[in-house]
Amino acid sequence: MKLSEAKALLDAEVEKRNVRSELSLEKPDPLLIASKFKDETIALICALFAYGNAALIVNFLASLDFSLLDESEENIRKTFASHYYRFQKPEDVIALFIAMKRLKEIDSIENIFYEGYKKEHNILDGMWYFIEVLKNIYTHQTQGYSFLVGSVPKKINTAGTYKRYMMYLRWMVRKDSLDMGLWSKVDKKDLLMPLDTHTFKVSQKLKLLKRKSYDMKAVIELTERFRKWDKTDPVKYDFALYRLGQENIIT
Repeated sequence: MKLSEAKALLDAEVEKRNVRSELSLEKPDPLLIASKFKDETIALICALFAYGNAALIVNFLASLDFSLLDESEENIRKTFASHYYRFQKPEDVIALFIAMKRLKEIDSIENIFYEGYKKEHNILDGMWYFIEVLKNIYTHQTQGYSFLVGSVPKKINTAGTYKRYMMYLRWMVRKDSLDMGLWSKVDKKDLLMPLDTHTFKVSQKLKLLKRKSYDMKAVIELTERFRKWDKTDPVKYDFALYRLGQENIIT
């Protein structure tokens, strides 16, 4: 497929899929749960658990009592004593809720992220800064929790795609029929593509991506491709690209 054909396909998909009906139990996506609450903290919890089968993600998120974020840490521990999801044991679910509760009592996620982002308007700087704050606010160290909240890489060359954080930022910064646009301090032109293994393969099939390694360099390469198509909103193509793969339209 030529690049001009790929652009026409994706532009059409973006237009077609920018409707609320794209979020349903029949077409599961973690944004279905996050968008019900319109809350940056709940949305981040939804994003961090967004790995694996989409239907199972939505089922797990629907089982969480987010009102516990305003209750005592003791209540959080009691309620989630048997809650687990894939790599996360109950202690990891509990740790995330306690960390988020403590974070809410200090500052907004947007303000914390902005502290790292504001100097150079760099999404990665904002994310590294936020992850450090999150990990320091409740120092729970297990493999499951570390996978959930992420870590700061020693250098960009060793960084993964941070897909769940990039997806969260898309939800927070962009505003349309799908994305919530709850933040105002980050510019959508600075966003990076939320690249998972499916969108990585679809991007290669559409000749949008030359890089063969699934990493942050691939994220930046794909984002730069989309910036040539829309410099003010490159990540608008993410949801359409994701659905093309999920629905086996591009295989």
